[in-house]
Amino acid sequence: MDLNADLGESFGAWTLGDDAAMLPVVTSANVACGFHAGDPVTLRRVCEGAAAAGVSVGAQVSYRDLAGFGRRFLDAAPEELTADVLYQLGALEAFARVAGTRVRYVKPHGALYNAIVTHEEQAAAVVRAVVEYDRTLPVLGLPGSAWLRLAAGAGLTTVAEAFADRAYTPEGTLVSRRLPGAVLHDPDEIARRCVAMATGEPVTDVEGGALVLAPESICVHGDTPGAAAIARRVREALTGAGVALAPFA
Repeated sequence: MDLNADLGESFGAWTLGDDAAMLPVVTSANVACGFHAGDPVTLRRVCEGAAAAGVSVGAQVSYRDLAGFGRRFLDAAPEELTADVLYQLGALEAFARVAGTRVRYVKPHGALYNAIVTHEEQAAAVVRAVVEYDRTLPVLGLPGSAWLRLAAGAGLTTVAEAFADRAYTPEGTLVSRRLPGAVLHDPDEIARRCVAMATGEPVTDVEGGALVLAPESICVHGDTPGAAAIARRVREALTGAGVALAPFA
């Protein structure tokens, strides 16, 4: 099982998350590319830290929305969105190469991640960017999404993920952050859910039903309160249950 987290989201004088504490825990780092968060110094530092820790670097591409942290839908034209994704891939690749590693996969962020679950045109635009840049890069996303379906159709390797600290609907989609209970905070509950996900057991959805997820990667958020402690608890629970942790790319 792969354990991924969103890193590199500090910007200028504003610090978000604890990248140094998260890197020893995760196996893959979804690194911001400067459009929703992250500045050049931060991106370089995270790439260097990931390379030193043997953590895979992934490009966390997003809408161009620093003010909204990439959590607002933008009705971007397909050609504009493709170019924006290419721009972000190239920026992060520069820092990864200087650090002695490379970008190994792509994961959309925030509103873009959620939009391309169903938005066919935007999903196709992001797929096009990956195909044009490097079709050997795996793509990470929500099972059943248009993003993963179109990526597979284009010959890309797709990787399904689940979220350690997010509530799920009975349909297997994420509960909106605008609703109460969308984000989980109890480390023990989160750890139990992750073990269940990794071993094919059901987790409880937001309506109390049993939901079986089959992720190849589990995301632990790096910007929630106590994120590093939660991530460590998840890692301990997974390894204690006999689940081997390794990057997928």
